[in-house]
Amino acid sequence: MPDIKCNVIIDSCCDLPQSVIDVPGVELLRFPYLMDGVEHVDDMFATVSEHDFYEMMRKGSDCSTAQIPIPVITDAFERAIASGVPTVYIGFTSGLSGNFGTAEMIRDQLVAAHPGAELYVVDTHLASIAEGLLVYEAIRQRARGLTAIELVEWVNEARFFVNEQFTLDSLDWLSKGGRVPPSVAFAGSKLDVKPMLDISLDGRLSLSGVARGRKKGIRQLAEYYRKHAVELGSGTHIVIGSADCPKDVERLESELYKVDETVLFLETTIGPVIGSHVGPGMLAISFMGQDARDDLSVSDRIAKKVRNKG
Repeated sequence: MPDIKCNVIIDSCCDLPQSVIDVPGVELLRFPYLMDGVEHVDDMFATVSEHDFYEMMRKGSDCSTAQIPIPVITDAFERAIASGVPTVYIGFTSGLSGNFGTAEMIRDQLVAAHPGAELYVVDTHLASIAEGLLVYEAIRQRARGLTAIELVEWVNEARFFVNEQFTLDSLDWLSKGGRVPPSVAFAGSKLDVKPMLDISLDGRLSLSGVARGRKKGIRQLAEYYRKHAVELGSGTHIVIGSADCPKDVERLESELYKVDETVLFLETTIGPVIGSHVGPGMLAISFMGQDARDDLSVSDRIAKKVRNKG
């Protein structure tokens, strides 16, 4: 087995099961969140169950989030430098949080104070289970012997092959967070329209379509896999993330088996930080598939060609 050449720091917005990330040399930074004004840390539902958390949201509890405190990031980075082991922080998208920018600033300050220290930060431009899938695969590549700088290069390229789509039971929580206009959320609820969303190349939320009703939304997730999988029948791993909707997970897996009976599932829970913004009922899939850059609009493809000529 190859020698481990670097350590990894990740954050709790990856929404992976604790058992998956409980690996020597992998450190987890926990985002905080507030529930009715009381601060908690994202401990992946160790102290409060998934159902209880989302039930509180359903009953009107006010949820909000914040960046990881600067001292927490600083302490983790200082320990990494002191260990002498090259370390890579694989972070939550800068398109949805200022946390990565803060981590980058802290890294720059510490490396300036410790010349030669191998501490790298890399923006996944992904969130939730899409970030989680990239982290999961990065940990596997680390185990196969990639150096820190090789891992950075791997993440920067592999992120384009992470395919993800999710649907929400309601737009109300995104509306509360200012991510969609209240009028859109109201219209969606009246028409029973379920939004289909993904993450754009710059790491922001992107509306990719709508479904008339929950069942059609689940079928559209399975259709998304059919269209974006590289090779059906090859035993692709699909991460399924859910926010307290176990029956919908069963329906989704059944629909995915109709598309590809060889798929392998990793089920996980949408944690309280992402959950604070999307609310109960989020259902998501992520898998390694087609290069997202191939889905660029005509306008963006022209711009890409112009840059390549320059």
